[in-house]
Amino acid sequence: MFHIILHQPEIPQNTGSIGRLCVSTNTALHLVHPLGFDTSDYYLRRAGLDYWEKLAPTHYENWTDCLARCPAKRLWFASTKGDTFHTQVAFEDGDGIVLGCETKGLPDEILAANRDRQVKIPMPGDFHRSLNQAQAAAVLLYEALRQVKAW
Repeated sequence: MFHIILHQPEIPQNTGSIGRLCVSTNTALHLVHPLGFDTSDYYLRRAGLDYWEKLAPTHYENWTDCLARCPAKRLWFASTKGDTFHTQVAFEDGDGIVLGCETKGLPDEILAANRDRQVKIPMPGDFHRSLNQAQAAAVLLYEALRQVKAW
């Protein structure tokens, strides 16, 4: 089982969509607080549809709490600043994929402490600040699932 870890997500629709992705792929969802919304938020549940009730995400008070309790065996950090493309990573079952909040990405201190575990998705277009968080989660997760032949 893979793990998607959202560090301080701000947009409930993205978290709802990622929750739906997680249920559909038997992936655990982890939410690192503070969140930019309440988990009873209408938009979160709307984006997750009836999948949200089947999800039961794990909540963490902060990043330190997540590091102490998250069962992922290795963590990969999504960042446009990374040097390694997601297709160059050898994902293993049990890995965690960490995505930052939608407006700022992951904090510099987390990225600095994990330079060798940063992955990026190629964006050859003219405007490529970053992909939508839910889209990035899907791209990264499906590459990991493909590699371990999870279907």
